[in-house]
Amino acid sequence: MTGRYEEPEPRHDATWQSTVGAGGNAQQPNGTAGPGGHASHAEQQADPAAPAPLYVDPSVSGPYQLGGGPSGPYQVGGGTSGPYQVSGGSSGPYQVGGGYSGPHQVSGGPSGPHSVGGGPSGPYQVAGGASGPHRVDGSQYVESGPSGPQQAQPYPHQAPQQGRQGNQELSSAQLLRQQKRPPQSGWRRAVYVATGHLVNLGESPADLRRRDLIARINQPLRGCYRIAMLSLKGGVGKTTTTASLGATFASLRGDRVIAVDANPDRGTLAQKIPLETTATVRHLLRDAKRITRYSDVRAYTSQGPSRLEVLASEQDPAVSEAFSEDDYRRTVALLEHFYNIVLTDCGTGLMHSAMKGVLDLADSLIIVSSGSVDGARSASATVDWLDAHGYRDLVSRSVAVINSVRPRSGKVNLDRLAEHFAARCRAVCRVPFDPHLEEGAEIELDRLAPATRLALLELAATVADDFPNDTGRRR
Repeated sequence: MTGRYEEPEPRHDATWQSTVGAGGNAQQPNGTAGPGGHASHAEQQADPAAPAPLYVDPSVSGPYQLGGGPSGPYQVGGGTSGPYQVSGGSSGPYQVGGGYSGPHQVSGGPSGPHSVGGGPSGPYQVAGGASGPHRVDGSQYVESGPSGPQQAQPYPHQAPQQGRQGNQELSSAQLLRQQKRPPQSGWRRAVYVATGHLVNLGESPADLRRRDLIARINQPLRGCYRIAMLSLKGGVGKTTTTASLGATFASLRGDRVIAVDANPDRGTLAQKIPLETTATVRHLLRDAKRITRYSDVRAYTSQGPSRLEVLASEQDPAVSEAFSEDDYRRTVALLEHFYNIVLTDCGTGLMHSAMKGVLDLADSLIIVSSGSVDGARSASATVDWLDAHGYRDLVSRSVAVINSVRPRSGKVNLDRLAEHFAARCRAVCRVPFDPHLEEGAEIELDRLAPATRLALLELAATVADDFPNDTGRRR
């Protein structure tokens, strides 16, 4: 190493001033003594009151060590330098490893009072060597006195959650506030309307019951469900019950409902809805091979305001051919491709040829009786005949309907009559007398009395309760 100092720029730093000798001559930076000074290359004498020298290399002279290049208050590469120790060895109060440090960071390694990525340095100890007032293991650090801002520790590794919550917690019932449904009838409705919808007392028990019946009517149905309407006695309201029940189903369900007039003796089912076509079941069977779409079938039926469709029976008295079992089977085989509910209005003769096909294909029976003694006896005889001819299982799934019941009229004990049929059938329903039904004309549900509408809802819901059981009985 050389003692010559070559300064690229003049410096005015006080650290470059030497101590004054006994003769009052200042020592020059190049190591030569001025007038009256000591000889050059003399060793620097330490002042007892001054701090201890910082790891001075005894093989190098001058007030500041020079190694491999010019140095000074700023560190340079390639050798040892001034008050801050560098390269490869243990140092003063701040340890570095394999790079350069000092108040200003230079290329080649990390430095400064704050630790940076890529190499260890600064007042915090890192892996790679022991240093500083505290020793740590490289994966953590310890504060020693005042320090600069600390680096944020990374978040600890979180174990994955066991299992995953489903979307049940995000359902509408969980997230939306439940509100009362507005009342639909009675004094609650009057209060709701009078207060401008501000006072909502909720639905009445009657409204709740009605909503429950509608939900039962709309139970899912797979395939086609076939209902046969039976009675040995005419005039008990069998055709009227067929039309009103079918209209109730059609008005509340989204699928298609059709009623077929299978009465061979000039049935009147087509008169219960507005007539749209003169086509009958005979025309449908004649053109069966050309029917491939619902629109093709629709040309042979009439549809009422409730969306109920009716396939009429033959009305021409000159036609002598009766509606046979084979005719009925072919008719149902065609309709079940386009309709979900098929109601069949049968005649009064159980021994008729078409009756066997009706009973064999039926999923449920509705046995209609009047509130009179002779009507009750005819209905009971119908059940006896079915039991005797191998249809006991069908009877157990049947529903008995006591029709046109007038309040406080007659001396027939209707409760005893209902108990009689309940012991043999699945359920018993009562349909009260209604002036609109008594007219015998086209049936409009909106013109029925509230009690009649409710009774028809109960009848439809009772029949629909068997929908889920129909899957295993497919023939």
